[in-house]
Amino acid sequence: MIKSRWIIGAVLSSCLLLTSCDDNKASEDTQNIAVAQHTSEVAEPSTVPITVPTTAMNSPSNEALINYEITQKAAKVKADLLTTTYGTNSVQYAIIDHGRIVVSGQSGKNDENGQKPLTKDTMYGIGSVSKMFTTVAVMQLVDQGKINLDKPVVHYILEFTMEDERYKQITPRMLLNHSSGLNGTSPKDADLFEDNDTYAHDTLLKQLAGQTLKADPGAYSVYCNDGFTLAEILVERVSGMNFTSYIHRYITGPLGMSNTETPLDSPNAVKMAGLYYPTYRGQLPNQTVNLIGAGGIYSTAEDLARFSQIFTGETERILSGNSAAAMAQDEYKTPLWPDDADNSFEYGLGWDSVNLYPFSDYGIKALTKGGDTQLYHASLVVLPEQDMAAAVVTSGGNSKYDELLANDILLQAMKEKGTIAEFKPDKTYGASVKADMPESVLKYSGIYGSYIGTKKIDITKGGVMYITSEQSPDNPSQIYEYSADGTFRSADGNTMISFVTKVNGRTYLWVRQYSSVPGLGQTAVSDYEAEKLQPNELPKATIEAWKQRDGKKYYLLNEKYTSLIYMVLPPIQLNVSKQLQGYVLDKRITGPNTAVSELQIPGMNGRDLSGLTFFTQDGVEYLDQGGRILVNEDAVKPINVAKKLNVTIPSSGYAQWYTISEDGDKTINVSMSSNASFAVYNAKGTCIYFSVIGSKDQVTLPWGGSIVFAGDAGTKFEISAQ
Repeated sequence: MIKSRWIIGAVLSSCLLLTSCDDNKASEDTQNIAVAQHTSEVAEPSTVPITVPTTAMNSPSNEALINYEITQKAAKVKADLLTTTYGTNSVQYAIIDHGRIVVSGQSGKNDENGQKPLTKDTMYGIGSVSKMFTTVAVMQLVDQGKINLDKPVVHYILEFTMEDERYKQITPRMLLNHSSGLNGTSPKDADLFEDNDTYAHDTLLKQLAGQTLKADPGAYSVYCNDGFTLAEILVERVSGMNFTSYIHRYITGPLGMSNTETPLDSPNAVKMAGLYYPTYRGQLPNQTVNLIGAGGIYSTAEDLARFSQIFTGETERILSGNSAAAMAQDEYKTPLWPDDADNSFEYGLGWDSVNLYPFSDYGIKALTKGGDTQLYHASLVVLPEQDMAAAVVTSGGNSKYDELLANDILLQAMKEKGTIAEFKPDKTYGASVKADMPESVLKYSGIYGSYIGTKKIDITKGGVMYITSEQSPDNPSQIYEYSADGTFRSADGNTMISFVTKVNGRTYLWVRQYSSVPGLGQTAVSDYEAEKLQPNELPKATIEAWKQRDGKKYYLLNEKYTSLIYMVLPPIQLNVSKQLQGYVLDKRITGPNTAVSELQIPGMNGRDLSGLTFFTQDGVEYLDQGGRILVNEDAVKPINVAKKLNVTIPSSGYAQWYTISEDGDKTINVSMSSNASFAVYNAKGTCIYFSVIGSKDQVTLPWGGSIVFAGDAGTKFEISAQ
């Protein structure tokens, strides 16, 4: 992970956010709460009569075929670097040039016992790269005159409604360029282990019906998963097919993508890449992301390379050239977007960027889409004018590393074929130029919020800026010095920061940064990292209500028993801000039991906003955050297994939590039905055992930890001490 930035969540957020963005950071960030498919049977894939050979097709005109021997060797070295140095379990990569797959390979470990070697056909979850399939499907229906990009979605999905009249203005274009104004992600029961439950898809419209928008539709683009799930439903309504069947008939089948499936295809576990998690011992079951159109497709690097031909003019019978070109247009430029600078996020339709650095420095147009789930990661980089693309998929790691690998091997391939003469050196903004700072700059000191937390900015009269994290107070301050051009610079010159007040009257922290990853290359980001928050005066009664919750832990109750979230999300602690009155994280407290997030940040850092609503039932306090229900620690009692203990899931379906104190270090046996699970956490909140991953006759309870029992309503557990 690129760690040189004062806030790293946004850099890696092109992914499908189910708990957060990239997997390692996600579990950490989600602790800081102060917190589709149709059910009908999937039709057999069929194809329209389009043939796309996978090798030796449409070779570069007036050029001899190149064997790319140098690039192949370089790709293997870089892939090995990912698996030995950058936390990736396995990687698979491919380059396509004028319809011919010219480089392909893999590296790393697959199954834990070394019995299943990695091959070009090993399948990986591609996370948010799935959004490109959704976008292509919508654009195919545009080609057929069945969808108008600028006609409101309510004309196609009649039951779509929200508690905000502005929803009637949302168009398909806004879903695809992230400007719909929807809050972000509806993640409940979306991220499961080997369970293709369609709940998250099937209930989206119901969930949206109870929500308001965070911005006027079309006002600005901010990453939004729900927009693509809604686009998936749009494809289903207009085509009359479930999404999985649609993409097989009209995309994967015609392109010969035989190793591309969705959870509804029930992929063969033998074909899937081995999955591991840094804090959990042993190999994991396959991950199913059941928001298919937003992030649930499985594929291979070679299949994604074949998919890229849609955008290079090789397969116009699948998507018209006009539609492919429309997808690659600037869709991000609104009055709220930062001024032009080298960047990795500049939205098109579906694309994360339509002008990707470093290719922009070579005068080459590059399109990219990345994807991150908790366990799988992917990147697709397409050079439409060069008729080339690279795809990288991994188990572990993150999509930014995948993108850097794709960039590197594409540049190497273009140098080998003579398209570029030499590689350009890494860039920097340069060290600060000493100058007296105007006193007016001092007004930018204060607390700034983003979707993952808050930062305190202190600016001294001498022109030094200190940035600290309220959620990680033990981390050292980031230090920047004022420069003659009015910006603040890091000592190494790679980061340039300034403050911008936009037409909406809000003040933003604008960060431009080059980040180099040794052996992989350099990425660039230019975005509004955070928005300045204003003090919020509260009545005494409200202050007292929140004071009672400050520092309390809250335990997740309503995820399905197969949910991956039980492995990655420990009990979370609510902390009222000590630095800015009336806030918990970025959320402004609005009453004794409510807090709302009001950020309006384009790009990544204003994504996935949800408020906090507390309610009391039978004397127990609960927290509702975006549909996830959590319970106050005061209702969680110590487990007592001195004798046999029986636990029953109540009619609410809520999971049952216990703390581990007197029974610490005691070994227990749990008897339960198949529609249930339990997980054990140590004193740090790290999951050390989850029955969905591997059954054991006996489990030792760690002193100071906790244990949760989850299952369908009425499910019974028998716990006995050994």
